[in-house]
Amino acid sequence: MVDPQHLFDDEQMRSFIVNGFVTIKPDLPASFHEAIYRKTEEVFAREGNPGNNILPRVPELRQVFDHPRVRGAFTSILGPGYIMHAHRHPHINRPGSKGQNWHKDSYWGFKKVRYHRPRWAMAFYYPQDVTPENGPSEVLPGTQYQMIKPPNETGLARQVCGEAGALAIIHFDLWHRGGANRTDQNRYMMKFQFTRMEEPERPAWNVRDTAWRAPAGVSDNGLEPLWSQVWDWSCGRRSNGNAAPQHNGLSSLASALHREEEPMRLSAAYALGALGGPAVPPLLDALKSGEEPVRLSAAYGLGVAGQPAVPALLSALDHGDEQVRAHAAYALGDIGPPAQDAVPALAGTLNDPSAWVRHHAAEALGTVARNPQVAVPALGKALRDPDGQVRFNAAYALARFGPSAQAAVPALREALWDEDRYVIGHAAAALRRIGAPEAQEALLDFLTASRWCPLTTKESMY
Repeated sequence: MVDPQHLFDDEQMRSFIVNGFVTIKPDLPASFHEAIYRKTEEVFAREGNPGNNILPRVPELRQVFDHPRVRGAFTSILGPGYIMHAHRHPHINRPGSKGQNWHKDSYWGFKKVRYHRPRWAMAFYYPQDVTPENGPSEVLPGTQYQMIKPPNETGLARQVCGEAGALAIIHFDLWHRGGANRTDQNRYMMKFQFTRMEEPERPAWNVRDTAWRAPAGVSDNGLEPLWSQVWDWSCGRRSNGNAAPQHNGLSSLASALHREEEPMRLSAAYALGALGGPAVPPLLDALKSGEEPVRLSAAYGLGVAGQPAVPALLSALDHGDEQVRAHAAYALGDIGPPAQDAVPALAGTLNDPSAWVRHHAAEALGTVARNPQVAVPALGKALRDPDGQVRFNAAYALARFGPSAQAAVPALREALWDEDRYVIGHAAAALRRIGAPEAQEALLDFLTASRWCPLTTKESMY
């Protein structure tokens, strides 16, 4: 249970929705962060980058993410049921580095339609002081919603600097990079990922005013309809189709979906989605467009439209173009529980010949998280799909079902020995959330056999 004093207030949550990042600092002593820095240096010198094994190699990091201030921030953004993802990575910025190019993180070598709504977030923890000279992380505020990097990055970029122990929480899809290190010491950043397990039914922060207002000092860049919809979704509100048309009406918004400027397309898609049923036909036409940017914007708009869009999206699951089918599956998942009538069709889509479509169908079943009698057996079968991303999406979808996924325990037990590390990690997360005795037994058997000893090194074998 998170102490409410550590949850965001309205202004902090609005700022995160607009900017895509926030910096906090757990009140741990300087000696704690110094010890983590020193231990990390020793691990890198002895065995190189430990990658996903940074947590057992430096177990003190757990105290950072268990800190009430950190848990309060992640609870505010991702809801009370959020979990730590299996991927984590210590980034080393060596002296004399030239820095990174601007990028969005991939999905461990795979890709997918990216969420605008806060279902994924990352933590960047710094065990040493971060200054403009030693290669700070840099972010482009507000760009988590844009696939195209803004051209004015120099004026937009913000450096993440602060004392040792600073922790930046960023939307998974924010454009970012590591800066150049002009000092003679290594600069470390520990990247951890966290994911939402439950669609919001109410605000998870200290809400006082549920009305959307842009944060003070933020200029309108055309994304106000998007921001307000993300806010409403985070508050547990869904589109009811009663919103008044924005701009110049339905036809003008439909035309704007084809604009070259990405913010204009997104603004039109979200404004259309807020209209509910009347906007579904033009959004569906755009979804079937051969223009990828238009199709993507339409998928977001259909997700906002909610339950009125479900019948049209079900028809799109049978479209001859795999991109249309995949984006339709994504939109059904983005709708969440109101798309529960789509569960049988999404379960059937797990047999689609396109792995790209199956990726999104598996994930969508997890965000809808309804009708487990149909969804859980289909996802259990998908744990044997030949495509790795389908398998780990299926395992994570089962994690979102929690105790309702008990029938999948035998398939998840088998998945613990998959050749893909994230199938294993997601299967373990699913078994933990299922919590039934047979799930706990499977998980404990696996953990006992695969336990990593944090004290064993090549210099200390016994």
